[in-house]
Amino acid sequence: MGDALESIYGEAKKNDGLITTKEIENLGIAKYKIKEYVDEGLLIRESKGIYSIAKEMPDEYVVLQKRSHKAVYSYGTALFFHGLSDRVPRIIDMTLPQGYNASRLKKANPYLRIHYVQPAVLELGAEDIKTPQGSMVRAYNRERCICDLIKNQKKVDKQVFTQAIKVYFSEPYNPRNTIKMAKVIGVETEVRKYMEVL
Repeated sequence: MGDALESIYGEAKKNDGLITTKEIENLGIAKYKIKEYVDEGLLIRESKGIYSIAKEMPDEYVVLQKRSHKAVYSYGTALFFHGLSDRVPRIIDMTLPQGYNASRLKKANPYLRIHYVQPAVLELGAEDIKTPQGSMVRAYNRERCICDLIKNQKKVDKQVFTQAIKVYFSEPYNPRNTIKMAKVIGVETEVRKYMEVL
């Protein structure tokens, strides 16, 4: 293995087995070499400008999020990451700021469901969390997940909703943080009802 390829592999290992064209160029490697490595089967083109190391199974959640650094995993997908749902997401939920053109993201994954929010609340409750493969991605925290779920319960699968609510309020949680989030999302009254009942 040449020095250039070793550098690419080393950099990719730091990023869950993925590397971008820009990161490769930052290593001082010419763009044409990328095509050579792909043709030789040493790199795999995951999507435009994103590559993985051959023989490595890239984490699909990381690949998708690398396509948009603004995207935050939400709803059913974030619930699954937090153990608030045991249903492996067939449809991947991501939240983006209003006005964002998600056509490239949807093209990359037909099983993607996009939710839009005001840019001011996009990062509210966003945190780094491990995927089932152990990679780090951005997803909403437990409080934001529950508040979003309650706010949009008519649009959410009833079983997913019921399980998430039962698990969340039966496990230790921080009531103060939950109410704080509920106020911002606009569901304080509803959240207080669940807190009393459960």
